[in-house]
Amino acid sequence: MQRLGLSLLTGVLLTAAWPMAPFTLLIYIAFVPLLMLADQIEKPRSFWGFAFLALLGWNACTTWWMWNSTDVGAVAAIIANSLLMTLPWWGYFIFKKRYSSDVALLMLVLFWLGFEYVHLNWELSWPWLTLGNVFANYPSHVQWYEYTGVGGGSLLILLMNVLVYRLTKQIIAKAPVNKILIQGLLTALLPVSLSFFNQYIYAKAAAEKAADNVVVVQPNIDPYQKFEISTAAQQIQQLIALSEAATDSNTRLVIWPETAMSVAEWQHLIPQNQYYQPVFEFTRKHPGLTLVTGIETFKNYGTTKATPTARQADNGTYYDAFNAAIAIEAGQPIQLYNKSKLVPGVESLPSFLRIMAPLFEQFGGSTGGYGRSDSAGVFANPGNPYIAAPIICYESIYGEYVASYVKRGANILTVITNDGWWGNTPGHQQHLAYARLRAIETRRWVARSANTGISAIINEYGEIVERREWDQPATIKYAIPRRTESSFYVQHGDYIFRYSLYLALLLTGFHVFITLQHRFNKNG
Repeated sequence: MQRLGLSLLTGVLLTAAWPMAPFTLLIYIAFVPLLMLADQIEKPRSFWGFAFLALLGWNACTTWWMWNSTDVGAVAAIIANSLLMTLPWWGYFIFKKRYSSDVALLMLVLFWLGFEYVHLNWELSWPWLTLGNVFANYPSHVQWYEYTGVGGGSLLILLMNVLVYRLTKQIIAKAPVNKILIQGLLTALLPVSLSFFNQYIYAKAAAEKAADNVVVVQPNIDPYQKFEISTAAQQIQQLIALSEAATDSNTRLVIWPETAMSVAEWQHLIPQNQYYQPVFEFTRKHPGLTLVTGIETFKNYGTTKATPTARQADNGTYYDAFNAAIAIEAGQPIQLYNKSKLVPGVESLPSFLRIMAPLFEQFGGSTGGYGRSDSAGVFANPGNPYIAAPIICYESIYGEYVASYVKRGANILTVITNDGWWGNTPGHQQHLAYARLRAIETRRWVARSANTGISAIINEYGEIVERREWDQPATIKYAIPRRTESSFYVQHGDYIFRYSLYLALLLTGFHVFITLQHRFNKNG
């Protein structure tokens, strides 16, 4: 029972620390029960089972809201993610049995950081529970993310858990604890001190006075009805009416949410679509204004299967479907960006799981998957001071990818999303909170348009300066300053994750070499 209790305690502590729960600092001790459990178990399989139980509890209690959009898909995602999270712990247990405790703890840190990096970049990516995300609602404590991104937060959390674990063992053994206490205090306080120092320096700098403003629209359209063609014209009129009420002569950017233009159309025929003529009329009425919005589109490739995601039509031609963003300004060519970071199992199917396409389709996924852009893009028009990063929904949880928009010149982050699939649950609140971290990492203001809420304006310190609550039609008009400086994180990306993975692979390779050499000498 004691072992089961330690396993469950880790799950409880991780859950209690996660947004939107109020006990964030528990993250610094959440893994300690699992580390103590590893000291009590000899068999790797037994420890793996307890580790899986702890991580399953964390995943289930923090991302259960996925059930509201896909029941079977939610169960599959929670179990799969929990299984993947056990891999660093499996590696830790192997090294613990072979080497010293300090070596094993070092490997745990490297394995976990390496796992998070892989989970950010492979086809089955689901980095919602990246450890560094835990501080999303406390931006004043993580201003140093402009140097490290969330990888620095993950590293801090792991180091604190290691130090608390070692302190606990020293106390149990009645050994001196002064050295570990000092190490723990320095590890915890230095980043926070740097955060407040950074914020003080930025606050002293003269804020840019913005004469131009941005209008964010929250139409509050039922996501389960918005794709019905019978209401498409009415939805467009609602979006335009809200925009017109807030737009003035200084408005240079209007932002609508993901798939606000919900009538799917071939990309080259968008300007001729009958449903969208009022949209183009709105932009002609306001010259110099750029509308950024989500749109469902298709692209035809003729008889050539131009991409792995291309689908074959009844007439034998190939095409891709896109969850896209579009920029419309009177007198300028339309600009399109196709969402690149797609939701696994719903918007995309990993190549190694294509054989399971019929199963994915049954629980609401996509058999063919959406097409995607190869890289980030920006929306810029001559004379418009705003260069927008068209970040579509799920993409906003990828720090390095969002930074790549800034590398391409974006001076404002525009997040367009449709979080209503999950209902009024912690899901949409966590998603909003993560956008605050993107603001800090890139030092860019964020204008977030969410179909059902929460829409918000977030400054470059991650502070929400204005917001519109869940389940109400609303607009925000705000004079957002433009930023052009490039943070250290924008320049270097997820270097902490990347180098940790390289070092973990190197040391694991050395371990395998030593093990094989030992077996060879023993058998020889």
